[in-house]
Amino acid sequence: MAAAERMVVVGGDAAGMSAAAQARRLRGPEELEIVAVERGRFSSYSACGIPYWVGGDVAERDALIARSPEEHRAHGIDLRMRTEAVELDAAGQRVRLRDPEGAERWLGYDRLVLATGAVPVRPPLPGIDAEGVYGVQTLEDGQELLDALEQRVDRAHGSGRGAGEQQPRAVVVGAGYIGVEMAEAFVRRGYAVTVLEKAEQPMSTLDPDMGRLVHEAMCALGIETVLGAAVTEVRTDGQGRARGVATEGAEYPADVVVLGLGVRPETGLARQAGLPLGESGGLLTDLAMRVRGREDIWAGGDCVEVLNLVSGRDQHVPLGTHANKHGQVIGANIGGGYATFPGVVGTAVSKVCDLEIARTGLLEAQAAAAGLQFESVVIESTTRAGYYPGARPIHVKMTAERRSGRLLGLQIVGHENAGKRVDIAAVALHAGMTVEQMTALDLGYAPPFSPVWDPVLVAARKAAAAVRKG
Repeated sequence: MAAAERMVVVGGDAAGMSAAAQARRLRGPEELEIVAVERGRFSSYSACGIPYWVGGDVAERDALIARSPEEHRAHGIDLRMRTEAVELDAAGQRVRLRDPEGAERWLGYDRLVLATGAVPVRPPLPGIDAEGVYGVQTLEDGQELLDALEQRVDRAHGSGRGAGEQQPRAVVVGAGYIGVEMAEAFVRRGYAVTVLEKAEQPMSTLDPDMGRLVHEAMCALGIETVLGAAVTEVRTDGQGRARGVATEGAEYPADVVVLGLGVRPETGLARQAGLPLGESGGLLTDLAMRVRGREDIWAGGDCVEVLNLVSGRDQHVPLGTHANKHGQVIGANIGGGYATFPGVVGTAVSKVCDLEIARTGLLEAQAAAAGLQFESVVIESTTRAGYYPGARPIHVKMTAERRSGRLLGLQIVGHENAGKRVDIAAVALHAGMTVEQMTALDLGYAPPFSPVWDPVLVAARKAAAAVRKG
C-alpha cells in the first residue's frame, strides 16, 4: 500500500484551514496526511469582527471563532498551534518549524499551502511600540486591547472616580476600513475619539468627493477627524506608556492609541525561497491558486495578489471573503478535483456608526492608471421612498467607460440600507454589463425598501446619458 501524501499548511485561519478542510472532505487520512501550523493561539476566526467585539456588538471572543483547533483535529487535521514556519526549502520540499518550546525541526511535504496572511503597517516612529499602542489584526490583538480597556475601567472604579471623571480619549491613526470601524467601537464605549489621517480624505478606497462626504459625516457624529495629519511620534509618560500622538503641527492627548494604517502581505518565507511576488509584495498564483512556476505549492488569503477583473491587473485585496474562496479552490485541487478563482472586482463595505460606506470596481484614479477613458456621475437619493418613515440620504457615484458604456465602478455613502446596494453593481461588473443595460434591471421595489427608481438605477440612467453625450 502506497504511503499517504503529506499536505502542509502554513497559517491556521481562513484560507489555510478552508483548504485543509476541503482537501480532507475529498481525501481520507489513508490517502492524504494534513499537517497545519499556526503561530498564534486561535484558528479559523473572523478578524473582520474584532472592531465589533471591541465595541460591544459581539458579546464574547469565542463568537468570532468558526472552528477551534480541537474541532479541526477531530476532523483528521493535525493542527499545531503556536508553531511557526521559519524557513522554506522549496527545492527540498520541506519547511523548518519552531514549536512552542523553541525547538526547531524540518518537516517534508508533497503539497504545500502558504496562507500566511498579512501584517499591519507599523511605521518606525518614536514611541510606536509603547504600552498603550495597539493593532487589531489578530484575535490576540483584540484580546490585548480589550484587557487594557477593562483594566482602565477597573482602576477608575477602584479609585472611587465616578460621574465626574474626565472622558477617556482614544486616538486612531489611519482612516481606512479598520480606522473608521475602530472609531465607532470607541464611540460606543464612551470615548472621545480623534482620527488622524495623513491623506486629504478618509477612506482612500473612495474617490476624493465621496471621501469628503465620509469626513463630514464623521465630524457630525462627534468624531474629530483630522486630515493631512502625518504622525511624527507617540508621546509617552514617565512609565513609558502612551499619553498622546504628535503630528508636525499639533499633539492629541490619548489614553489609548490604535493603529489602523492598513496591512501588507506576509511573504517573508516566500521571498526567502525565491517565489514570485507582485508589486505589492503578494504571492502570484494561477487560476487554480497554485504559485506560478510551482507544481507543489499553493497560496491563498491575504498573502496573495489576485486579478482585478475590471482593470486586468493583479491587486492585493485582503478580505476574508476571498480568503475562504481561495481555500476552497486550493483544497479542491489538492483533493483531486478541479476549481479556479477567476478574480475580484474589488467589492467592500463598512460603516461608522449609522453611516454606511461601500465601493466596487475601479476608482477614477485606478481607471486612469489602467488607461481607460471614463465618465463619472454622482446622484443623491433616499434609501426608501421619500414619503416613507425612516427614509435617509444616500449618495451614489457611478463610473462608466466612454464609448462602450461598460460599468467600471460604483461608490456609495449613505445611511441604513445603503451599503449592500453595492452588490447590484458587483454582479453587473462580473457580468460585464453596460450602464445602459443596468437601467433595465428588475430590482425589488416597495416603499419601505426603495424609491420606485432605486438609487443605483438612477445613477445608471445618469451615467448612460453621460456616456451618450460624451
